[in-house]
Amino acid sequence: MCSAILSTACGHRENCEHDHDDNKHEQTKTPNEHELDEHDHADEIIFTPQQAKNAGIELFTVKTGNFNHIIKTSGQILPAQGDEVSVVATTSGRISFAKSAIAEGVAIKTGEILLNISSKNMGEGDPIEKTRLAFELAQSEYLRAESLIVDKLISQKEYQEAKINFETSKLAYQAFSENKSSKGVGIKSPINGYIKSSLVNEGDFVEIGQGLFTVAQNKRLQLRAEVSERYYKELPSIHSANFKTPYEKNVYKLSELNGKLLSYGRASNGQEYYVPINFDFDNVGQIISGSFVEVYLLSKTLENVIAIPKSSLIEDQGLFFVFVQIDEEGYLKQEVHLGNDNGEEVEIRSGIKQGDKIVSKGTYHIKLAASSSEIPHGHTH
Repeated sequence: MCSAILSTACGHRENCEHDHDDNKHEQTKTPNEHELDEHDHADEIIFTPQQAKNAGIELFTVKTGNFNHIIKTSGQILPAQGDEVSVVATTSGRISFAKSAIAEGVAIKTGEILLNISSKNMGEGDPIEKTRLAFELAQSEYLRAESLIVDKLISQKEYQEAKINFETSKLAYQAFSENKSSKGVGIKSPINGYIKSSLVNEGDFVEIGQGLFTVAQNKRLQLRAEVSERYYKELPSIHSANFKTPYEKNVYKLSELNGKLLSYGRASNGQEYYVPINFDFDNVGQIISGSFVEVYLLSKTLENVIAIPKSSLIEDQGLFFVFVQIDEEGYLKQEVHLGNDNGEEVEIRSGIKQGDKIVSKGTYHIKLAASSSEIPHGHTH
């Protein structure tokens, strides 16, 4: 497509040698207007409106507005407090997964059986069967005590002990019996979510209280950024953040994700000289917990700032440029000096002014045209 556009641009240029009226570009000049008419636009790049449309060129009108002072740093996405739950063994025995699809990343529902624990044929006996026998014995003793207390053949203390023993063994047995099947005791998920990590394998022997799975909802996440201690005085003015993941091009804004500042550290790590700052936010996209991200911390507001989309910029030998539209089919490569960068937009401290129209999309095609020796430079004025 690029070759076709360049070829078309060249053909057009051969047929469009013309003289513009001197008044077409006449306007009041100021030192800040980049000297667009200097040397008769010798560096002007020609793209007709049709060629620009074919190349997907889009323009951005430069204007002033509010921006933020930015502290750029790195950070990590972490699970929010209460967003993860550990599933543990409620009895000892060998495990068998409820279905073969129980693996990391699998979606599960509240109450869904994840695995079964069986103690059959164990040397110490089946704890479920032991609990049943203990319950039946306690029930029998309690019923006997109820009949004896009527005739005051036993003391009130003995009756209460039998009752407490019965109630305790009943609770223990019910805890097992509700989840018991021919396969053993079923272990259920306490929340909706997905399997974040599996800590056991099929056939493993587990003890009571041993961790089996970590289940995560992934609805809320935390952003933890590490800030150099030289910015410590600026931490109270930080109110939000943007971040960019290594696996996506778009920039996430906490302001659009119901994000909020949780806390920031009051001391730095003595070894690394960084202070943590923490946010939490809704995970409305495919943001992976545990991933490392680029973080743009938003601090105090700056007024009357020119900010443009980062897609407008091109870099050439360490310098940054934009393409300014100077007439319907003419563009000029203009150097700019950058300031604060929030990941999506960048502050321009000099090089362009309010009202200028710059290329915000399709800069690659204009750059190709600018570097092509086949395209003549400039109009003939």
